[in-house]
Amino acid sequence: MGRYVVRRLLQMIPVFIGATLLIFLMVNVMGDPIAGLCGDRECDPATAAQLRHEFGLDQPVWQQYVTYMGNVFTGDFGTAFNGQPVTELMGTAFPVTIRLTLVAILFEVVVGIILGVVTGLRRGRPVDTGVLLLTLVVISVPTFVTGLLLQLLLGVKWGWIDPAVSSEALFGELIVPGLVLASVSLAYVTRLTRTSIAENRRSDYVRTAIAKGLPRHRVITRHLLRNSLIPVVTFIGTDIGALMGGAIVTERIFNIHGVGYQLYQGILRQNTQTVVGFVTVLVLVFLVANLVVDLLYAVLDPRIRYA
Repeated sequence: MGRYVVRRLLQMIPVFIGATLLIFLMVNVMGDPIAGLCGDRECDPATAAQLRHEFGLDQPVWQQYVTYMGNVFTGDFGTAFNGQPVTELMGTAFPVTIRLTLVAILFEVVVGIILGVVTGLRRGRPVDTGVLLLTLVVISVPTFVTGLLLQLLLGVKWGWIDPAVSSEALFGELIVPGLVLASVSLAYVTRLTRTSIAENRRSDYVRTAIAKGLPRHRVITRHLLRNSLIPVVTFIGTDIGALMGGAIVTERIFNIHGVGYQLYQGILRQNTQTVVGFVTVLVLVFLVANLVVDLLYAVLDPRIRYA
């Protein structure tokens, strides 16, 4: 196991460099960030030249990337065009989005797996058909429609929640936004669990466990569910980074100042330092999440061993 972890960590280095290089190149072709600072008016040539020199934009792109990566390994993600260090923006945005992501993942794991187990054990029955139709509707409806509808009904008409989330973004305030963020993924988790449970239910090891006289709940939890969770864990692991980076719509609807909000503002204002810095951290989140998923395989399935 130790060798496998070291090998995976070494493999993550070129992946991280390649991903950040592509991001850096794509962000730098968005347009002239200095021109965006001046608004509708054209920047004074002397002022524009001074700003480009100050932010290192007068250097070749490859040199900018090398300088940026060297600073990243020291914990310096650059400075936004408003003079605020990107690390300060991360310090306020990431805790909010992490709490929102935890709420969303909790909905996926608890609600999605429970519904998947129930429908997988009752395949073809009315409850199975109803859940399948419901998940199909959830997948078909865009997230911004779901968010605005829940905000209108629960916040404006019925008054159950505050339509806008406070600046602290406490866990209690993030229940509805977390549900909106997790809605599509929750539907996929339900369907994945249902399919995996239905397939493994006919496996020989399940029949053997039943023939031995094991209690039904033990057969389901210790044998059937454990082996059926591998595709679900794979999906949830890759979905963590997607939820953190794809929360732009949800955070805009509920006025949450998290990672999605900062990315939106950075793209809107062509603030390359902010966009590249936040996406660099999200790349690390993806890599770590995939490593944890691979390690969980050995926990869920005893047949899997890493040398």
